[in-house]
Amino acid sequence: MKTLQDYIDRLDQLNFKEMYNNDFFLTWEKSDDELEAVFTVADALRYMRTNNISTKVFESGLGISLFRDNSTRTRFSFASACNLLGLEVQDLDEGRSQVAHGETVRETANMISFMADVIGIRDDMYIGKGNAYMHQVSDAVQTGNKDGVLEQRPTLVNLQCDIDHPTQAMADALHLIHEFGGIRNLKGKKVAMTWAYSPSYGKPLSVPQGIIGLMTRFGMDVVLAHPEGYEVMPGVEDVARKNAKRSGGSFTRTNSMAEAFKDADIVYPKSWAPFAAMERRTDLYGEGDAEGIKALEKELLAQNAEHKDWCCTEELMKTTKDGKALYLHCLPADINDVSCKEGEVEASVFDRYRTPLYKEASYKPYIIAAMIFLSKFEDPQKILKKLAEREAKRIFE
Repeated sequence: MKTLQDYIDRLDQLNFKEMYNNDFFLTWEKSDDELEAVFTVADALRYMRTNNISTKVFESGLGISLFRDNSTRTRFSFASACNLLGLEVQDLDEGRSQVAHGETVRETANMISFMADVIGIRDDMYIGKGNAYMHQVSDAVQTGNKDGVLEQRPTLVNLQCDIDHPTQAMADALHLIHEFGGIRNLKGKKVAMTWAYSPSYGKPLSVPQGIIGLMTRFGMDVVLAHPEGYEVMPGVEDVARKNAKRSGGSFTRTNSMAEAFKDADIVYPKSWAPFAAMERRTDLYGEGDAEGIKALEKELLAQNAEHKDWCCTEELMKTTKDGKALYLHCLPADINDVSCKEGEVEASVFDRYRTPLYKEASYKPYIIAAMIFLSKFEDPQKILKKLAEREAKRIFE
């Protein structure tokens, strides 16, 4: 069993000083040490909560959440992370704010940040928009802090954009680290990040892109599988290739789900919309072309229906490593004869992995809390020690 000191000792060996007073946009913008620091602090915070040690490092302050797309798990994970550290969460509902009346990004960012320590944003719907918007908000609060408008510079955490879903990918990775007994043990493991059929259209690309952009960092053999026409952003594939070359792993692409599953240690069957189609949808929304959007939706649903055989079945699972590959999903999954008639995964497969899936999801609040923690404290080891020495209990005994 690890102790809190073990986590502190590991942090002492890592260089993550650039994370202090900084944001978290994309995993591939962070160094290997910085990523491991997030995993280590996440585990340390989980250890402390499990052992009834208070991790409240703020006596006041706000965590602002802005969700431009529907969310359950990430929304509650962000709220849980802020609460774990002592921050209160306030949702920014753009429809009920002055944003709806044309308020500028700079003004909104400053007006919500007077006592905010972190801003979490989910903006994944439109190609070329989400990540750019996050940078606009970050730039605005940095300027506000520099000009003396804001007493502190709020940290921005990407809760999913059009390019990456870093909190999901990092939570998935931490789940794998625990399942395989350490980050070094991920080297050589085969990951099948594969498209799967869904009766809905327009699902973001950021999950598969986040997975290929992160798992290639650990020397894993990452396979991206999808039918022809369901390509992801070329730039993210380039990132994955460079990562694999540097880490000693591999990154390959195939149009065969069976090929991807063969001898895989981990499978991640998940639907997403084609990159080219998402670009078209962004243009149509920008033009206010409602009829064009309806026509595109009809086209994409018909395109999806041509690939109903792309499903995570019991037969496919038998072809994985020893027939026991770890099944991952960001949830909610489209489950055959449960949430839909035909979807991403057979019910028997999903049910067999239900508990591991819930464990996978449970890492996200700690990942988000670790991102905030590392940005807010220049010497997180010192803060962790002080929390332990304070001996404050999360729950009175």
